[in-house]
Amino acid sequence: MSVLNAVLLGLAMGIVFGFLLEKSRVFEPAVILGQFQLRNFIMLRVFLAGVAMGLVVLAALTGFGLARLAPKATLPVADAVGGLILGAGIALAGACPGTVLAQIGAGYRDPWFTLAGGLLGALAFTYAEPALAPWIGAAGQGRLTLDMLLGVPFWVLALVVAAVLALVLRAMESWRPWRAELGEAADGLLPPAAPAPPAAGRPLPAE
Repeated sequence: MSVLNAVLLGLAMGIVFGFLLEKSRVFEPAVILGQFQLRNFIMLRVFLAGVAMGLVVLAALTGFGLARLAPKATLPVADAVGGLILGAGIALAGACPGTVLAQIGAGYRDPWFTLAGGLLGALAFTYAEPALAPWIGAAGQGRLTLDMLLGVPFWVLALVVAAVLALVLRAMESWRPWRAELGEAADGLLPPAAPAPPAAGRPLPAE
């Protein structure tokens, strides 16, 4: 595949991804913060559904020999520390690298600062990576995947995990329907709480 075709394919996939983010409302800051505060689980559902669908597609491609997996090396220290830093940034900004452009496209202004911070952070890491290399590679175990550990074909494990995720999503929908979690304005914000009734024997305040 030529560089131009790769760029065009990436742009097309990005457009589709952004469209689906907007329709699922996962790009909404209240939905993202609600997930971190365990107030709603819309973000988790959408990502689990994406993982399940991706596993089915990869199982088909690898099972029929149409694609080969190229997993990256397992770096537990880098994954744990990087995940904590990324999670803290998402919780503070109400956006993540995948949703910030969707927020900008929807007309939000704050994501411009998040985007600038992300670009500056990537630039800073480029210069700091040589010094951080020993920490990044700490406890590295090379290419290690679950199918290797269990000794089963990837496509079999992928379909099993996808089926389990489908059952989890069905249970979550029965527990808390996603339409109720979206709220009246489809932004993930719950309606304001009703005022508490006055205590017995106390007069209502004068207006």
